[in-house]
Amino acid sequence: MAAERYELNMSMKCVKYMIFTISVTFAIVAAMLLSMAVAIGNLFDDFRSFIDSHFYVPPNLLIAIGVILLVIALFGCVGALKESTVMINLYAVLLLIVFVLQVSAAIAAFVMRGQVSHMVRQKIFNSMAEYREHNTHNSIDMLQNTLECCGVDSYADWVQFLPSNGSLMEYPASCCSEPPVDGGCTSRAYGCYSRLSWLISQGSILIATGAVAVAFVQILGSICAFMLARAIRRTKTLRATRRWHLQQSLGIMTKTVDPMYTGMEKSEANVDPDKYLPTSPSVN
Repeated sequence: MAAERYELNMSMKCVKYMIFTISVTFAIVAAMLLSMAVAIGNLFDDFRSFIDSHFYVPPNLLIAIGVILLVIALFGCVGALKESTVMINLYAVLLLIVFVLQVSAAIAAFVMRGQVSHMVRQKIFNSMAEYREHNTHNSIDMLQNTLECCGVDSYADWVQFLPSNGSLMEYPASCCSEPPVDGGCTSRAYGCYSRLSWLISQGSILIATGAVAVAFVQILGSICAFMLARAIRRTKTLRATRRWHLQQSLGIMTKTVDPMYTGMEKSEANVDPDKYLPTSPSVN
């Protein structure tokens, strides 16, 4: 029994420190996921005029997952150190719930990645069409200045929206690679479609791969948590059983006994019926 108890205690310590290590790793990874999701969300926000609102769902969901993982990691560390079966089982269940959320975020990011091409092209064309009519210069000029691009595929796309004056093609000053000189400049060679779609696609891929990678680690953490809870439960049962056997071997009873009855039993037990004392009456 001593060998079994030693083996059980050693296995429980191994699983306990494994849970603690995984929880600390989760905290670090959660902080990385949180920073990545915030960065991608800020990137999308910079080009919000060219991105549909549902594209914000994966980064926002990943931000929520990062915050939840930080709380769960702290919960797992405390539960492992205190060897609490309730906290550790709850820790494992919460990891499984967050696993479902992460898989959902990854699927959404992969699905939306296939919609980037059509969305970006249509949004840029709409902004170019409204450039002169509604005086909406800020969004398209910001896009062309930030990504150092011009038009959808090239500067020639502006001919549909800003007709040329004589032999000169007219396009916004944000298309110029250098400041205009005497009303003329050299336009940028690259269109905005390829660059913006690449940025959005890469952001979606980062969200999906990050969520999937952490999700597999969470499965390992959940399995270890259930193993630790089982080991703690077995250890507590073994300790209780050994305590009961020790009480039985020492004759310790859990029920209360009347002390007067016990004293009478002891006085009667000391009387030897075959031994006569001097004060005993003689038997004739």
